Amino acid sequence: MPDPHPTQYDSFAAEYGEHAASAPYNALYDRPAMLDLVGDVEGKHVLDAGCGPGLYLAELIDRGAEVLGCDASPQMIELARARVGADAELRVHSLEEPFRWVEDASIDVVVNALVYHYVNDRMAFLGEVHRMLRPDGVLVISTHHPAWDWHRLGGSYFTIEPVTETWSRGWEVTAWRMPLTQMTAEFAEAGFLIERLVEPLPRPEMAENNPESFERLTRAPGFILFRLVKDPNAPT
Repeated sequence: MPDPHPTQYDSFAAEYGEHAASAPYNALYDRPAMLDLVGDVEGKHVLDAGCGPGLYLAELIDRGAEVLGCDASPQMIELARARVGADAELRVHSLEEPFRWVEDASIDVVVNALVYHYVNDRMAFLGEVHRMLRPDGVLVISTHHPAWDWHRLGGSYFTIEPVTETWSRGWEVTAWRMPLTQMTAEFAEAGFLIERLVEPLPRPEMAENNPESFERLTRAPGFILFRLVKDPNAPT
């Protein structure tokens, strides 16, 4: 099975942008839970790492943040630019490459929403985040819940491998499946501590708009969220 390709969303970027704006798993599950976990960003420097079509960028700007955004997909960056204009500095950039354009200890918050499972060299990404964050900075991640992947895909819960699936709209997407042990080991190795771990519940509005998804997500989590801080005792 091939590894996830950084630009795999390019062929359906515009469709995905429309979908994610209102789709229940995005608008009524991931996004509100992530923004709650990010907290107050007034006057803070925030990097949206894997910004996609700019939905988080717009929210962060509205909340008073000074925002940078990047995505490996040129098509996604074009959509993000159309959404936020000149209110954010945006770049086509793969998360696996060095962020040479971001200074050391210059970022308060890094947002990584539903992107971690697409990153092949996650240690390189986490290392760069650790470098860019200020001493009291935070990294907030949402990703597939490993139990959800296990329930859908079968096999061993402890499998670490890329998996290609075809979504309901015919989009073919490849992502990593991995157990919670693997994720937390990566965080620790990169010098992070877990300040909070959240298995979100869907917003009540989902019960009206998409009762099947609401019922499913109130029984078992689809995503898992982490708020990470720098470990002061980690070697530098």
